[in-house]
Amino acid sequence: MSAVAVVRVRGHAKIRRDAVETMEMLRLTRPNHCVLLPHNATTKGMLQVVKDYVTWGEVNKETIANLLKERGEVSGGAKLTDSYVKGNSSFASVSQLAQAIEKAEARMTDVRGLKPVMRLHPPRQGYSKVKRPYSVGGAVGYRGAEIERLLQRMLKDSEEA
Repeated sequence: MSAVAVVRVRGHAKIRRDAVETMEMLRLTRPNHCVLLPHNATTKGMLQVVKDYVTWGEVNKETIANLLKERGEVSGGAKLTDSYVKGNSSFASVSQLAQAIEKAEARMTDVRGLKPVMRLHPPRQGYSKVKRPYSVGGAVGYRGAEIERLLQRMLKDSEEA
């Protein structure tokens, strides 16, 4: 079992009611919001409902750790740090938390005060066709390991700026 990163690609106009409700349950309320979920039957079913509005794929612990360090937020708007994780959970560091999330042994809610949604920048060079599935050259739907490249493009704000 592994972790899945889900990123909302499309906005809120002309969306089916069941997809709106499912995205609210997933906490994907705006475009470029990202959540980390366990890869199980419940998650698969929810992703099938919202497949025309989000993109997702499996992520490794390095990508999870990078996401948490760069865009992880705690209550009050502060960045997530190793000392915060150590003081508010049973994990010693962000890397240890990332490893547990990858193995589906932990969730973002296991750290008190950690916001479950990461707000990302739009990807460098943008999305390709947001109304087409990834399998035919678009941006939505299942990406597999290619989600890591998309997430890297969405995190590259401080390196080049």
